[in-house]
Amino acid sequence: MIEFVNFISNLAMPMIILLIVIYGLIEKKEVFDKFIEGAKDGIKIVINIFPTLVGLFLAVGTLRSSGIIDIIIKFIDPLLKLINFPSEIMPLAILRPISGSSSIAIATDIMKNFGVDSQIGMMAAVIMGATETTLYTIAVYSSSVKIKKTRFVLIAALTADIVGILTSIVICRFLS
Repeated sequence: MIEFVNFISNLAMPMIILLIVIYGLIEKKEVFDKFIEGAKDGIKIVINIFPTLVGLFLAVGTLRSSGIIDIIIKFIDPLLKLINFPSEIMPLAILRPISGSSSIAIATDIMKNFGVDSQIGMMAAVIMGATETTLYTIAVYSSSVKIKKTRFVLIAALTADIVGILTSIVICRFLS
């Protein structure tokens, strides 16, 4: 069965390309010219969002290397203990809305230290699935269509992330 799935997976992209070319020939469209136009549009989008991406990567790198996350966690640790929120999850909760690669690294580290079947490991996995890299997504999408005012989108998206994180913790505690 696995071999069949691998076979289909390997054929998927070539078949889609072949279907597009056949459709273009049937409809008498210039397939290659359309491809070139799309590639040009894609390059324009990349050029438009590149400064935003550089700024985000610089900010995330600075945030991680500065040690500010550890300071924030130490500062709010008494509150976390009061509400029974595991402080081991806080680096993931803080960075998940900002950076996907950083949050994957933190989740991997949590699972190496606590195990994938531990309650903390399960919480990290569920948080990764229940939340989004909000700031990155908003920055990329809004800069690609030149939207400047993202305040209300940001508030709604961060609220959804907070709800996702808290719900993940509650569900993992309930199920274990």
